[in-house]
Amino acid sequence: MRSIPALAAAVLILASAPSAPAFAQPATSRPTTAAEAADCRAEEAALVQAMDAARARGRMLQRRQLAEQLEAVQRQCGTRPPTESREDAIARLQAEILELRKELDRAETDLRKLRQGL
Repeated sequence: MRSIPALAAAVLILASAPSAPAFAQPATSRPTTAAEAADCRAEEAALVQAMDAARARGRMLQRRQLAEQLEAVQRQCGTRPPTESREDAIARLQAEILELRKELDRAETDLRKLRQGL
């Protein structure tokens, strides 16, 4: 039997997944009305929030999948930020590596505490 948080995460992933494959969606379907633009912003915000929740729970694969979905939504809505320079990409990746190392250190500390208690 699955735990409730795992089930909720699976529902979140399925609910935020596009209903049609990415190749079936038009490549440049920019929002034409204010309602469509608002829908795009809302979908982007929901994905960012889900990414933050996944990161907080240590679910990096889920976070990466959500990031890919966010990029697809941004491409579809035409809200994709300008491409970053090589230096910016390096700095962003270094920051991500540092964050992952901190998470790993916390997990190793928790594991040591659990082993000492047993």
